[in-house]
Amino acid sequence: MNPPFKTVGLIGKYKSPEIAGPLLKLADFLTQRGVKVLIDRLTASHIGDNRYPVLVLEEIGRQADLAVVLGGDGTMLNIARTFAPCDVALVGVNQGRLGFLTDISIDTMFETIGTILEGNYVTEERMLLEAEVFSGERSVFTVLAFNDVVISKGIKGSMIELEVRIDGQFLYTVRADGLIVASPTGSTAYALSSGGPIVHPSLSVMALVPICPHTFSSRPIVISSDSVVEIIIGDAADARAHFDSHSRFDLREQDHVVVRRYGHTIRLLHPVGHNYYSMLREKLHWTEFY
Repeated sequence: MNPPFKTVGLIGKYKSPEIAGPLLKLADFLTQRGVKVLIDRLTASHIGDNRYPVLVLEEIGRQADLAVVLGGDGTMLNIARTFAPCDVALVGVNQGRLGFLTDISIDTMFETIGTILEGNYVTEERMLLEAEVFSGERSVFTVLAFNDVVISKGIKGSMIELEVRIDGQFLYTVRADGLIVASPTGSTAYALSSGGPIVHPSLSVMALVPICPHTFSSRPIVISSDSVVEIIIGDAADARAHFDSHSRFDLREQDHVVVRRYGHTIRLLHPVGHNYYSMLREKLHWTEFY
């Protein structure tokens, strides 16, 4: 039996007033179960008056045993980055269609979360990426990414040239629209649409996926998460680095982007019986015939 949760943080999709009703009902449900409820400050600003303590996300991360995220995969990505240094488990409730990360339906959340509170759940550890941008020898930007780090061409639309090194060893120079460094979680996001492999989330690897490369010989490669990836910006008039499509950094020629595995993992909780392959079949419409 898994240990019980005593303090639960509730976080709703940003600027989504329709989440107020379900979130407050869930707060009441948790309180009736003897659980202390904390509500994220930004979420509280969109749900009106409530009787629960309101805290900033970072403080919820320090106090809560469990955080329930009501929204979609984008909301979960943001919360995962914030809570990465904290020992707090995450559960995702999706408002609409089930997501890759938010796999509990809002229609069944009381039953499912009630079961989780009883200690019946499956735990999944997910790795994150830490990216650092260097200008010369100087570190100018550091950020976390749950899905991916993407180096891409900017608004001018010209191909960019990137030199890629792994653990200091030269891999290749690629001319392309960009390059994706994806975690296993991010393998089903931008990397998948760019021809990258689907990577099971239990694996400790990173995938490097060129975006529309100039030559067909530039193929995706999967490497150990213990490796350090260094991307040197070559011929690039307008290159940019994007991190989970959440933040970005404008790059100049000879800037270096270094990507490594972050030192902490995120714990995602799923209902008993959760099946990753079943979720893939549903999301990607496998075995359907037209």
